[in-house]
Amino acid sequence: MFKTITTSISCMSESPSADSGPVCVTPRDFPRVVLASPKPAVVDFWAEWCGPCRTMRPVFDRLSAEFSGRVLFASLNVDDGPDIAANFGVLGIPTFIVFVGGKPVERIVGACGEGALRKAVEKHLAPI
Repeated sequence: MFKTITTSISCMSESPSADSGPVCVTPRDFPRVVLASPKPAVVDFWAEWCGPCRTMRPVFDRLSAEFSGRVLFASLNVDDGPDIAANFGVLGIPTFIVFVGGKPVERIVGACGEGALRKAVEKHLAPI
């Protein structure tokens, strides 16, 4: 028996300064919001039709709240930004890429679970 997941994926904000959850990024603002971010950025490359993406959304939202103010969490719909996804070698979704100083430093492909995603984020945080 399969469970149908109906979680809708939406970004909490379109402003990178908001600490209310992941920000939506578009191909147009991706360089400004993610690559120029002064803090580490975690980007969720996803699509509305992707079941594993919907499964991971609550995890992404929780980690966004947990690391609020220290890490930028952003979501890019690959259907809206296929060129950005291709530029970063995204071949399967969900793909989570951690960027530091505008460079990708960590990548997780698939519904990895909260512990694996948290570990990837923590690995690239500056000591407090």
